[in-house]
Amino acid sequence: MDNIKLNIRVWDLPIRFFHWSMVGLLGGLWWTASMGEMQWHQVLGFVLLDLIVCRLIWGWIGSDTARFSFFLVSPKKVLQYLEAKNRVEPALGHNPMGGYMVIFLLLLLSVQLMSGLFATDDIFTEGPLFHHVSPDTAAWLTWLHKNTFNVILAFAGMHILAVLVHLFKGDNLITAMVTGKKRVVNNKGHQLKFTHACVALGLFLVIGAAIFYFWGRPVLSML
Repeated sequence: MDNIKLNIRVWDLPIRFFHWSMVGLLGGLWWTASMGEMQWHQVLGFVLLDLIVCRLIWGWIGSDTARFSFFLVSPKKVLQYLEAKNRVEPALGHNPMGGYMVIFLLLLLSVQLMSGLFATDDIFTEGPLFHHVSPDTAAWLTWLHKNTFNVILAFAGMHILAVLVHLFKGDNLITAMVTGKKRVVNNKGHQLKFTHACVALGLFLVIGAAIFYFWGRPVLSML
């Protein structure tokens, strides 16, 4: 009886929306920058900034599996996880290694977004905070903005590789991130709590409205 696998809810809608929206936005940001569509690049950047801020807040007030306190463990436990011979049972939410990957990606995206606020293409487009720093500082932050994206791509590649490895081992993380459900052995003692998605929607709308009110209006007027 204890070995029966159950299809249980693991990921809430806000986390799934964040995950797939981030994938689409990163692709859109790359394309708009490559094509010189800098106004749209800024608009997409503001949307991604809204998502990142919401995700950081959701890491404190959101559902159990979204909270940093749920999936961040000590480095010792990460090493024990990596050294384990038989990791058959999928983890509820992020595994110890995946938890740190989430933090690194959020950190990289934060650096990318914050540097973009001060960046310039030296032609027509400047970040909303460009004039608050010296030309040398703006040039350095522009360099950082361009090169951090390559690091993000490297980490994204590692993430995809890890997902494929788990898929080969029978842990379908892709389906779980689409449906929100995962097949696990009877999760007795693991009653997950979920924060209502309307809370996340409210955060997204309020933070997004503030971002576009202070920074986005000039960009939208040029579209």
